Amino acid sequence: MLRQTSLGTLGLFIGGLLTLTGFVAYATDNATLNLVGFFYGIPVLLGGLALKASELKPIDLSEPTSAPVLNLREVQATPTQNQIRKDVMRYRYGQKAHLDSSLESLGLSPTDEDRPLLTGLRETEANGAYTLVLEFDSPFISLEKWQQKREKIEKFFGPGIRVEFTQPDEDRIDVALIATQPEAVPQ
Repeated sequence: MLRQTSLGTLGLFIGGLLTLTGFVAYATDNATLNLVGFFYGIPVLLGGLALKASELKPIDLSEPTSAPVLNLREVQATPTQNQIRKDVMRYRYGQKAHLDSSLESLGLSPTDEDRPLLTGLRETEANGAYTLVLEFDSPFISLEKWQQKREKIEKFFGPGIRVEFTQPDEDRIDVALIATQPEAVPQ
C-alpha cells in the first residue's frame, strides 16, 4: 500500500495539519502545542513540498491482467521483469522519467526532450511465455532505431529475456520483454 501512496501528499497533509495546529495554539496561548506545530509542522510541510516537486507518478496497467497470466508470472517471470513491474508501478522521486537511466544506457535517450516516455504497462502471454509489455510514447526514436538495439536490450534486461517490438501507432512503440526460461522465480 505504501508503494501506491504519494509521500509528497502525505508530507503536505501532516505538515499542514501540524503547522495549522501551531498557529491555532499560538492564538490560544498554548506554548507546548505552538512549539510542536512550528518546529515539526513547518519542516514536514517543506519536505512534503520538496517531495511533491520531484514526484514521478506510477504507471498503471493499460489493461487488467488475467488469472492465467498471473499464474504464468509466478512460474516464469524473471527477477528483472518483476523489478521493472514493481518499480514503474510506484511513486518515484528525483527522476525525470520512468526507466530514464536504462534508456540512456541503451542509447535510446539522446536528450531529455527526445527520450521515449513510458505511458503504460501490460502483462500478457506470448506462445505460452510470460510477457511484460512496456508501452512507450516515442515520437523521436523510430521503430528501426529500437530494432537496431534489440541485442543490447536483451543483454541489458537478460538473461532469460527475448525482446520484440511493435508499433501500434505512429508515435508509440511497444517493447515486449518475453521470458525464455520457465524457471520458478520467487517474487
